[in-house]
Amino acid sequence: MSTILILILLVLLGGVVYSLVKGIAAFLQSTREDLERDGDSGPSAMQLRQNQMMMKRILFQGAAILVVALLLFANQK
Repeated sequence: MSTILILILLVLLGGVVYSLVKGIAAFLQSTREDLERDGDSGPSAMQLRQNQMMMKRILFQGAAILVVALLLFANQK
């Protein structure tokens, strides 16, 4: 049981890292775009992507916390 939970945890942690890197890349690209565009046109596509990646990262982190809690509960004696 705990082996499966550890594998799930590793997958979730990989998702956290992936979404963090993609979010940082979108942030860097949106900063360049913000310097070159009009400020009244609303959020850019890269800003929306950055927000989407942040939400995915939070989802992966929350799921990882739940898996850690399940691991702790399963290994109680």
